[in-house]
Amino acid sequence: MKKITIPFLLLLLTACNIDRSPYDSKESETVLEDPAGLQTITYGNYALLKGDAEGGGFFNNLYRIGEYGGDNIDISGTTTDAFFYYYNYRSIKNNGRSNTIWNSGYKAIIGCNRIISRVTEGKDAETDQLIGENYFLRAYVYFSMVNVFGRPYNQGAGNPGVPLKTSDDVNDLPARATVGQIYDQVVSDLLKAEQLMTVDKSNIYASKQAAQALLSRVYLYMENNDKTIEYADKVINSGKYALLSRAELPSYATKKPENNTETIFAFKYNKDGDYSDGWYTIGSMYANIQNVGWGEMYASSSYLDLINQNPQDARVKFISPKYTDPATPVAYWVQQGTNSSGGASYNYVFQKTFQQGGNTYFTMNNVNYQVQSEVTPNKTSYYFINSNNAKVYVELDKDMDKRNGYPKFYILKCSLQEGVPHLWSPVVTRLAEIYLNRAEAYAKKGNATSALADINTIRTRAGIPTYTAVPAGQTALEITLQERRLELAFEAHRKYDVYRNKLEMNRQYPGSHLNGSNVFYTIPYTHNRIVEYIPEQQIQIQPNLTQNPD
Repeated sequence: MKKITIPFLLLLLTACNIDRSPYDSKESETVLEDPAGLQTITYGNYALLKGDAEGGGFFNNLYRIGEYGGDNIDISGTTTDAFFYYYNYRSIKNNGRSNTIWNSGYKAIIGCNRIISRVTEGKDAETDQLIGENYFLRAYVYFSMVNVFGRPYNQGAGNPGVPLKTSDDVNDLPARATVGQIYDQVVSDLLKAEQLMTVDKSNIYASKQAAQALLSRVYLYMENNDKTIEYADKVINSGKYALLSRAELPSYATKKPENNTETIFAFKYNKDGDYSDGWYTIGSMYANIQNVGWGEMYASSSYLDLINQNPQDARVKFISPKYTDPATPVAYWVQQGTNSSGGASYNYVFQKTFQQGGNTYFTMNNVNYQVQSEVTPNKTSYYFINSNNAKVYVELDKDMDKRNGYPKFYILKCSLQEGVPHLWSPVVTRLAEIYLNRAEAYAKKGNATSALADINTIRTRAGIPTYTAVPAGQTALEITLQERRLELAFEAHRKYDVYRNKLEMNRQYPGSHLNGSNVFYTIPYTHNRIVEYIPEQQIQIQPNLTQNPD
């Protein structure tokens, strides 16, 4: 994927003239008193956050931090696009994508502040609803940004967060507040939003239940388990949402959000207006569909190992292997070796198989190896005994197209809305997550029975065996986080789920994150680079901002 690198000097010069105005910066009080004007400014705040499907705006860049820094994908090469620094943990201080998050986020915050500070509550339900939506959007931005630029809440509420700005004065430039202060503001805003929003609107707008859903996540990140459960209960018991059926689940992304019973809140992308040719969307990196898209990021072997534990899992269909033509039977596996720098390497090995005497074999280094099988409760597994007399598990399948040696396991979770190759309306909250939020809170409270009940709701829908007890050698929390990974993969949750639980990110699998020297095979939750640098462009124009440590 070829990108144009913007020189640092140009970025710096541009930064000195950053427009901090909200979407609609008219100062007239008349605009705010007029219902149509109030609605226009509110819709402008939505527009700033959703950006467009082709790569601009807040969400598009926010997504890449949450997903590319996890362990669900591998990238099959290098790119000059700044998102590569999110993937390989080589963060840079002048990352234009991080600056877009910051700039768009604060423009939206100022737009929300304008309505919150200048429009009087209690006039009518419609006005209160719009005020509430702005409280919700402001909370969403602050919550998102504090998790990008600040350390997880449980690593210290006193750590630096992001500037807390509640005025609509573009020249008001506060220093960084603490993580705890930002979380307190987020909770306060969402509680206010929950109170104000009473109008029943489509799920492409904020709602009372959207505020409750986000509160369940915020409280989960704060490890306030009782409140997580309380707000998850409110959403689940509202009766407004229903999990898609097992048959419908693989088509989740293809539905308009308004037609999806599981979606609580999504940013709506329209095929007319938000989408041009599809080449710079999120989905375009995951697949080439109808000859549209780069198709250079694939499901990681780590994620595939997990999802393939139950081949009947409906979520397997979010992964689309790109097979060669003509079809060629193969055995394949990931092999660990040593790279030129003396570090570990992880590479896919594909070997053509053949049949002889009713058995399956492949030839490697002039030696024939028999593929043997063993039956486990959920699947039949295959393996061979290597030259070191060790058992190596393999997959039996057809040969696949590859890029730089990485097989093309396309990801379809961000594509094909209304049949358009890479149109997708990003889901901010959905019902499955709420069940899993509650499950995690129950697990942390030591209530394994209730945690398993919520996990089993998700597993039943996926069509895989449920748990009757916590498996031996695992904890209720471990299987909850495993289910979160399976269910919420490619939705930008994984990075935060790992680090907020004080776990290590394990990336010992094939991918260009292991290219070069001094690579990150694992990333501890204490590492400085689990958070992004404050954009240098912002520090240049706001000297009271302190930088995150190197």
